[in-house]
Amino acid sequence: MKIKRQKHAKKTISFYKYNFNFREPFQILLDGTFCQAALKNKIQIKEQMPKYLMGEVQLCTTNCVLKELESLGKELYGAKIILQRFQIRNCSHFKNPVPASQCLESMLDAGNPHHYFIASQDHELSTAVKKIPGVPLLYIILNTIVLDKPSPRSVTHVQAVQSGEFVTPAQQQNISKLKEEQGIAPDGAKVCPKKRKRKVKNPNPLSCLKKKKKPGVPTPKKIDGEKRKRSRNKRQKIDGGEGRIHESPIHTTPVS
Repeated sequence: MKIKRQKHAKKTISFYKYNFNFREPFQILLDGTFCQAALKNKIQIKEQMPKYLMGEVQLCTTNCVLKELESLGKELYGAKIILQRFQIRNCSHFKNPVPASQCLESMLDAGNPHHYFIASQDHELSTAVKKIPGVPLLYIILNTIVLDKPSPRSVTHVQAVQSGEFVTPAQQQNISKLKEEQGIAPDGAKVCPKKRKRKVKNPNPLSCLKKKKKPGVPTPKKIDGEKRKRSRNKRQKIDGGEGRIHESPIHTTPVS
């Protein structure tokens, strides 16, 4: 059963990696119901989650989830202690807290741009998550963590993208960047690109140095009225007819 469960998880993770650009470390948003179930079933979330997902993970929650656990009292005190050990992600309800399910659902707006996993035992939250394409869902069954298979909404979304009927948010960002580079407005009208002002640069300090004179042979100064003498190379006389050149005899001294 464990091998089948890991094969199923590997297949589901590869689906989200190739179609929704999920990358490690996987960011997992947990609520109090998931931590309470893990506490009852003696599941070490921090140890078992990376093994099950076969990669690095970042366990996180929100302030709304923690405040909801505080309001519920001592029954969920253990789940609160577990959640306090994880990272806290900023939500838009800092001043006015909302229920945990509503807060986690709001973190997935605009097509789950931060690539969150949702770990929850809440039935209402899980049904709402399945309506959003590209959101993996984790829950606990029979003392084990289970990654739910891709929702029908995610599958239809991928099929629409592959057939060219739909453009993903990542593709939309690339298109908008290309339009800005080409000077095209979102309406289709061309926009004159702004000319960049050139910054006034200081001169190179090396170019301001005085040129050093190279050491060389001093050139003789010309004197007025004096003509330049031409030098000719004297050739040695050649014996008549034989074409031999007289060589001066070399005197050698005996070495003592």
